[in-house]
Amino acid sequence: MKNFVVKTIANAAALAVAIWLVKNITLTGDNTGKKALTLVLVALVFGVVNFVVKPVVKFLSFPLFILTLGLITLVINALMLLLTSWLADKLNLSFHVEGFWTAVVGALIISIVSWAMHVVLPDGKD
Repeated sequence: MKNFVVKTIANAAALAVAIWLVKNITLTGDNTGKKALTLVLVALVFGVVNFVVKPVVKFLSFPLFILTLGLITLVINALMLLLTSWLADKLNLSFHVEGFWTAVVGALIISIVSWAMHVVLPDGKD
């Protein structure tokens, strides 16, 4: 349970940084409380997408992974961010990623910030 909470916090922080840095990744809300709640809910959706869908996509794209020496991972991460945006829209969460290249930049930022957050935050695997 602690690991789940840590991953959700790391995802929320990484998404917040991407929203802050990239103009076409947006999170809207009436007030700061609603924005924070929406951010946590989007982080949960993002976590579920990465837990359920991403392993299947990575398995199916394994030949491309070898061919591109792992660079396809950035494209997969961008597609997971776009899928999260689409699901957020279906769940009436005010999170939107506009376009593939915006998703690529956002995925790169999210990967870096998420890695840094996992280094800083304890995960219960001590």
